[in-house]
Formats: sequence, structure tokens, C-alpha cells
Amino acid sequence: MIQGETAVVSEQDQLDISDLRSRFENAYPQEVLRWATSTFGEKLAVVTSFGPTGIVTLHMLHSIAPQTTVLTLDTGLLFPETYRLIDEIEERFRLNLIRVRPQLSVKEQASQHGDALWERDPDSCCMMRKTVPLGEALDGYAAWIAGVRRDQSSQRASTPIIAREPRYGRVKINPLATWDEDMVWTYIRTHDLPYNKLHDQGYPSIGCLTCTKAVTASEYTREGRWAGRGKTECGIHLPALNAFGGAS
Repeated sequence: MIQGETAVVSEQDQLDISDLRSRFENAYPQEVLRWATSTFGEKLAVVTSFGPTGIVTLHMLHSIAPQTTVLTLDTGLLFPETYRLIDEIEERFRLNLIRVRPQLSVKEQASQHGDALWERDPDSCCMMRKTVPLGEALDGYAAWIAGVRRDQSSQRASTPIIAREPRYGRVKINPLATWDEDMVWTYIRTHDLPYNKLHDQGYPSIGCLTCTKAVTASEYTREGRWAGRGKTECGIHLPALNAFGGAS
């Protein structure tokens, strides 16, 4: 039993992660979100790229804790459809949205590291445009909500609903970890929620326009990310990296 659940947790060590995983393994996502918002308060942020799972999460939060901070990574390389969707949902849900941008613009990155770094060294590009900026944006927060699901890729198959993750040193909450693709889309259609129209064109997972392609129905939802490069993660959901960009 957690003491003082209705108060903001100031020390993460007060949480029994193993107990929480057992408690929420079969819980509705809304129950997980109510716990997270009441436990962490203003020290909680949602991190979303406005994919289907993120949209469901934001809709649920709209009736639970609508002022929860929302962080989205604007790499400067997103699809036009993604930018339009972000604007639409920000207005519809009146989000407390922060668009997190990298230190270097795309032009500045090309000047310092050469054109199309994403083709030559996608790990370094992701680190500069996503992983490092998110770490800086999470400064001051004790926990963050993500949209990782177990059915999205083989790497994500054992995703816990709640974890004390090592990369950013904060509690990470995946309220829809146990949901599958059909459940997410059923929710979106039931509530008539907006979504990225590229999903209707064979893009189940959408990142930067430079590194995302359509996939076949038989592939994992993330197979179209960095296709042909043995890479399906930008890095923010992986363990900490060493100085050379490899897994430590």
C-alpha cells in the first residue's frame, strides 16, 4: 500500500514499483492515469508524438486532469499531416502543450554535421533531435506518461505499465501497454477522435518524414521506421546510451 497517494510524491523511492506493476497489470488505463495524476500532480508530463495511442491517452486525460503538461518532440522534420494534427488536437483539448525543439535547426545541423545526417548516422540524428531534447524537457518532472504498447514491436513486448527507467531517471508510465492496435482504433472511432490521415495510407507508426515509410499489414507497426537500417527505436524508450551512441 502506498502512503499519501493523493499527495505529490517528492521522492521516487517511496514507490514500490513491483507492487504497482501487479496492481495495474489488468487495470483500465483511466485507473492508471488517475493514480498517476493524483500521485505526481504538476511533476507529471505526457510525452506524445500524437500517434493513435497518444491521442487516446490525451482524450482520457481531458476528463481526468486536463491541465497535465504535454510534451511533444518537434524535430523540424515531421510530416505536414502531423503538424496539422498537433494544431487540431491542441485546440480541441485546450492542451497545456510544450513543443520541444532541438538545439540545432535542420539547417544548422547540416552545416555542422553534413547534409542528411539521418541517412548516414540515424542514431546520432535521433539523439540530437529527440533523445537529448526530451531529457532536457523532463527536467523538473518526477514522472512521464508514454504511449508504448507491447504489440508494437518485439523490442516492446515486455513493456511494463510502470517502471523506474534508467535513461532519464524518472518513473515512466505506459497506461495502454496491454492494449493492442484494434483496441486503440476502436476507441478512436467510438469517440470520433482526429488522427493522422497517413494512417489510412499504410503508415501505422509515424515519425520524421525522412525516416518513415508505409508497411504491409503483416509487419509490426514500427517496421516502417528507419526501414532497412536495423533500427526501430529513436532511443527515448531504450536504456541509456554511452558517449558513442551505443547501448551501455
